[in-house]
Amino acid sequence: MIVPDERPGAGAAGPHAWENSRRGWDGLLVVSVLVPAAFVLTEDAPAPHRLLVAGLLLAIIPAWAWVGRPAVARDAYRWGIAYIALLVALFTPAVLLDPACTFALFGLCPQAFITLHRGNQAIGGVLALALPCALRFAFVDRSVGGAFNLVTIATTTVFFCVVFGGWLDRITTQSRERAELITELEASRAEVARLSAERGALAERERLAGEIHDTLAQGFTSIIMLIQAAEARPDPARHLELAARTARENLAEARALIEALRPAPLDGSPLDEALRRITGRIGDELGVPATFTVTGAARPLRPRTEVVVVRSAQEALANVRKHATPASVAVGIDYGDGEVTLHVRDDGTGFPADRPPGGAGGYGLTAMRQRAAQAGGEVTVDSAPGRGTLVTVRLPAEETA
Repeated sequence: MIVPDERPGAGAAGPHAWENSRRGWDGLLVVSVLVPAAFVLTEDAPAPHRLLVAGLLLAIIPAWAWVGRPAVARDAYRWGIAYIALLVALFTPAVLLDPACTFALFGLCPQAFITLHRGNQAIGGVLALALPCALRFAFVDRSVGGAFNLVTIATTTVFFCVVFGGWLDRITTQSRERAELITELEASRAEVARLSAERGALAERERLAGEIHDTLAQGFTSIIMLIQAAEARPDPARHLELAARTARENLAEARALIEALRPAPLDGSPLDEALRRITGRIGDELGVPATFTVTGAARPLRPRTEVVVVRSAQEALANVRKHATPASVAVGIDYGDGEVTLHVRDDGTGFPADRPPGGAGGYGLTAMRQRAAQAGGEVTVDSAPGRGTLVTVRLPAEETA
């Protein structure tokens, strides 16, 4: 259904379909008007007659410039109807006065399709433009020449209505479909961009939550435990010293998180040294032997891999501190061929496989597994009540460039 002023969906396709060939249609219209106007002006007829007919024909050119072309540019249906009505008003008296004007139909018939685009409206416009020629044969000139002109006009009309009209209909339909497809693609791209931004923001929030959990939260927990232990002992100096050191390291963690989001224990030092420092600190906090070993040829890894290794060691040792009550702790890193493996073992209380420390919804182990998976690795936990716990983290070990 056509609304009063515009054709649905045509605005995106109709004007643009004709914009690229606008000069060609302008030229066809001008030539189709100027040729019969020249014939009329050279005829042996009274000057007023010739000037009137030529003036009617030449008035079609400004009508196209001021009404027809804006109708196409704006895809305004009412303007198109007004333009075709104006053409009929100018062309009808010109044809009735001089048969040479029928030549202008070659340029006027396409105007109906250009401004009305397709369908019954365009065909109706062509028939309205051809009707004056039939009226001339019926009421003015019934000679053989008039009949020939009528046949020529009928042939031209059928050609434009069937051949040109069908071609134009396909072009316009394809242009409209392309415009709709482009609109859908742009909408889809905008939706994908929005979803990607939301997913990126969610991933960033999860990553920051993991960073905060692995740095600030663990550090504060350690400080609280050391202060509580100091309060329960007659000589709290050792535990207070450990609490102060942990607080300083926690502050360094917070600064590193803000500045570069790299683990502060690395602080430019080799991975092995950072792990040895973390292991020594847990031994001091718990007052138990804590050993660190390196297997294989140590080598620098990509920063992302080193971050995952350090964070996994911190999380595993934080669980040892909170849940295991161990007599000893052992941390080891194994540099293999194309793989690096972190082991964190304790001989503490252990736990059933279906009941990890902190409950099934505990964030620590979940964050550890997510980190490893993002780096292309995996985490396994082997534990049983009374047998301690072994946490193993395996990661691809691409060397740094």
